Amino acid sequence: MSTGRGPGSAPRARLLSSLKIRNYRLFFLGQVVSNNGTWMQRIAQDWLVLSLTGSSTAVGITTALQFLPLLIFGLYGGVLVDRLPKRPVLVATQAAMAVTALVLAALTLTGHVLVWHVYAAAFSVGLATVLDNPARQSFLSELVGPGQLRNAVGLNSANFQSARLVGPAVAGLLITGVGTGWAFLLNGVSFAAPLTCMALMRTRELHAVERAPRGKGQLREGLRYVAGHPELVWPIVLVGFFGTFALNFPVHLSAYANDVFDAGAGVYSLFNTLVAAGSLAGALLTARHESARRRLPFIAALVFGVVEIAAAAAPTMWSFALLMIPMGLFAMVVNVATNATMQTTAAMTVRGRVTALYMMVLLGGAPLGAPVVGWITDIYGARVGLAAAGAVAAGTAAATGLLLVRAGGHRVAIGWRHHRPQIRVVPRNREAAAELLP
Repeated sequence: MSTGRGPGSAPRARLLSSLKIRNYRLFFLGQVVSNNGTWMQRIAQDWLVLSLTGSSTAVGITTALQFLPLLIFGLYGGVLVDRLPKRPVLVATQAAMAVTALVLAALTLTGHVLVWHVYAAAFSVGLATVLDNPARQSFLSELVGPGQLRNAVGLNSANFQSARLVGPAVAGLLITGVGTGWAFLLNGVSFAAPLTCMALMRTRELHAVERAPRGKGQLREGLRYVAGHPELVWPIVLVGFFGTFALNFPVHLSAYANDVFDAGAGVYSLFNTLVAAGSLAGALLTARHESARRRLPFIAALVFGVVEIAAAAAPTMWSFALLMIPMGLFAMVVNVATNATMQTTAAMTVRGRVTALYMMVLLGGAPLGAPVVGWITDIYGARVGLAAAGAVAAGTAAATGLLLVRAGGHRVAIGWRHHRPQIRVVPRNREAAAELLP
């Protein structure tokens, strides 16, 4: 008798396994609504700044201000998150971001908005994310437990990226139809969903986790912990350069839409939607697997850099647009695979600090990189700016990957198998390497 299962039923069951847990399901549903609002605000914010100033550098400054607090206070946020209960922290940060969005909506809809208002709103959101990012990532352990953690990380990223498909499209319609202020308003209202869902969670079903006690030197303790684990150090270095120079999508895509192809907000939102489609595919691919090879983030970052360089040379708008899909896919594989490594490798008592360091270098590098990338784009053109970003991504991936291989007592060996070239990671011991690589 048929069970009704097809060949792909087992992978699909693993893909959605975390959603069987009620508390995680509530968390996931609340984020579905809020993430769409967040993406609407991001697109509207970037386009509003470009409309007010006509400058890619100004867009870069906005991005920088949003992530500057992470760079300055990110590690201290991790220390606090390790000490505090995660759910109340998330309620406070989500409420703060809702208020910021509503204030910006009021200024824009009444016609009083100035560029410094947008700068201030971006910085305020950045302050909230200092606690929100590590708390949200660490809270997954309480929601699903260690067995489902990698799956939950992947589904969470897929959730965020699926919103990236809808949010930019809706933002484009709102901007061209009724103005940017409505996007800010809808984002503010959307935070009611996660706040309600967190209130409905059953506390007794949360997994107990050990919180770090209050004490001196906890920041240094977290840094020492990371420094003693090469499998954490080099992925963090990779995402530091990757986030600082390669992931400045607001600067690159707004410049291509406005300057290279002489299009409007609709095309800008289209580019973001296609990046999101690729990102969603990348998140789902990584969520399907319970484990991933440590080399995966480095390979994905290398391919991402090559794709970004190819996009810089794309001759038409549609050829450029199509390359947004693989660009988003490989960027998300880097993100999810590295995040999962942080979550599964770090001990629970320092996980908030390790996650905060990871988020700080991934997102906090934008204050350094975005204005530089915006300046290069303004002076030398969008194509040069994008190509330079791709070169940094590819070069960093190759360098950090090789350093991690060496730290693990291995080396890269090039040989031949079945009349084809093959690159393998083998022990530095010559006799062992000879056995592995005929």
